[in-house]
Amino acid sequence: MTSRNLRLRRLRRATSALSGSGLSGRKRGAQPKVVALGGGMGLSASLASLRRITGDLTAVVTVADDGGSSGRLREELGVLPPGDLRKALAALCGDDDWGQTWARVIQHRFQSKGDLHEHAVGNLLIVALWEQLGDHVQALDLVGKLLGAHGRVLPMSAVPLELQALVRGHDPARPDDVDTVCGQATVALTPGEVQSVHLVPNDPPAVPEAVAAVLDADWVVLGPGSWFSSVIPHLLVPELLDALVETKARKVLSLNLAPQPGETDGFSPQRHLEVLGRHAPKLALDVVLADEAAVPDRESLADAAKRLGAAVELAPVASPDGVPIHDPELLAAAYDRIFRMHGRIGPWR
Repeated sequence: MTSRNLRLRRLRRATSALSGSGLSGRKRGAQPKVVALGGGMGLSASLASLRRITGDLTAVVTVADDGGSSGRLREELGVLPPGDLRKALAALCGDDDWGQTWARVIQHRFQSKGDLHEHAVGNLLIVALWEQLGDHVQALDLVGKLLGAHGRVLPMSAVPLELQALVRGHDPARPDDVDTVCGQATVALTPGEVQSVHLVPNDPPAVPEAVAAVLDADWVVLGPGSWFSSVIPHLLVPELLDALVETKARKVLSLNLAPQPGETDGFSPQRHLEVLGRHAPKLALDVVLADEAAVPDRESLADAAKRLGAAVELAPVASPDGVPIHDPELLAAAYDRIFRMHGRIGPWR
């Protein structure tokens, strides 16, 4: 038996113990158990909506960021990049004075001419607790408790990851050449066409609590977000992908409102599904959610979704002011409708 299979067996036993003993910290109640996967602003948009319709919410966050404050802390201290975890915690803060004050505090960036310039307060707080407690999950739970977060935030892996991509035309002087591009920040801004992505190490261990949450969920939400650097990386962690394939939860994929310059420039909605399917051919979905105004070819999108086992739900989820960002209340309404229409009869019904 391979080392990966042995690790998967141990992990499944551990996650069963977490769920069965109540150590996961979550109990079945009158609301759907939702796990949202992603990173950056896309995941934040999803969490800001989902916290409006369920109190049983877990975010599983990418840990491949290597830019800005996160990249500096990662390089200097060898820690997980805390930035996307911080953004997820801020998105889970409530709308009361306490929640909004703490959301602003942890998002605050210092402005100086010294080493603290552009470091985010929340990044420093998270890293300090990691060093104090020596436990990624315990530290994030403690920050969430301090903030009064409406949900839990977990890293997808406990080791820092490097994102690498095969990109055609990364060098404009060689438009037909395919190069390996290293680093999430570089991949996200490439002027070329991303062909595929992979992680280094290529078989990273998943955080057991993240696997347990996926296996125990009623719904798993993937996206929106930077497709190659925030959404697909979850499917490249073998134990997490196995959990996504095996879980009895329904799965909804939320599409972006527009292609991302560089990373998915020129991508149609259906092409987003095609590249996701190539990276995780065993993964089946139940619903693909898209803004109705962002889908010029509904038939092609429906065909692409069907190949993944999913139905398409179109809804107005974009900000009414025309800016290509999701409106939290509209997106919440769309998720709520999907959970009710496509969900099994559950304890929240």
